[in-house]
Amino acid sequence: MSFREAELAALAARMGEQLLRQRLARERDAHLAPALPVGEVLAAHHLRGSGRAIHLVLTLCGLRGVGRRNAHAIELRQHALKLPRLPAAFEGFTLLHLSDLHIDAGERYLQALVERVQGVSCDACVLTGDFRFGTRGSSAPAIAALARLLPALPATTFAVLGNHDDLALGLGLEALGVRVLMNEAEALQRGGESMHIAGIDDAHYFRTHDLARARAGVPPDGCALLLSHTPQPYREAAAHGFAGMLCGHTHGGQICLPGGIPLLTEARAPRRLARGSWRFGTMAGYTSVGCGCSIVDARFFCPPEVTVHTLQRA
Repeated sequence: MSFREAELAALAARMGEQLLRQRLARERDAHLAPALPVGEVLAAHHLRGSGRAIHLVLTLCGLRGVGRRNAHAIELRQHALKLPRLPAAFEGFTLLHLSDLHIDAGERYLQALVERVQGVSCDACVLTGDFRFGTRGSSAPAIAALARLLPALPATTFAVLGNHDDLALGLGLEALGVRVLMNEAEALQRGGESMHIAGIDDAHYFRTHDLARARAGVPPDGCALLLSHTPQPYREAAAHGFAGMLCGHTHGGQICLPGGIPLLTEARAPRRLARGSWRFGTMAGYTSVGCGCSIVDARFFCPPEVTVHTLQRA
């Protein structure tokens, strides 16, 4: 997608000019080759045809239908997110968290996701990236699918982009009314008090995250919750004083051994950060296993989820 000069200027002001240039260059690269982060070993999602190969193996083993049914059985989880410095007015505030939607994967999955979130009570929603199934090609199918999902979500919805997402998708989300955070923060007001939702650009493939820039608009003693597609920058996030961090990317392994033991997490972070609740120092964290699938629409011993976080004072 080509951008107008005014759009590029606005994006540069938000995420940083050099990081914008880096992202645009890597987006062009991603259209030519699979998204392989510098310094990482080759993994299944970097190989063309890997999805078809996994599909064939599951079919031969008689597990293809089971895996697909598992992928469509999206669970609703409840989680208490205990944040230091949380203003009293935000005690009990609820955030619906969706990650790794890969929303253009199929009609049956889209219907299952819409049905799962309809009627869920929450004050706001956060989306932590990977909105489309592929890493190349047009984002239009994902944007069209998101347009069908968003009426089921609250009016106050924030998002960050993931390693599958291009800037065109981000602009499409904003045209639908979602506040996409690109190394920036937004204040929430409640009962005369405020807290901040901050968001960084993808730290996995594009590596265009800037924690300092995202934190810059937050008072030194303010409570800020960070949205990141991946848990990878957890140390840096804690060092910048974020009270909490919500992320995804790992899919919890997606295809796991019995007991939910992941074979791969695709994240340069400790495995204890690959799914569910965790803490690093005083910073509370939660890594969603995601509501969608990557490579192939199948899950084993790792059901998809949407999560309602209830904020509590630590």
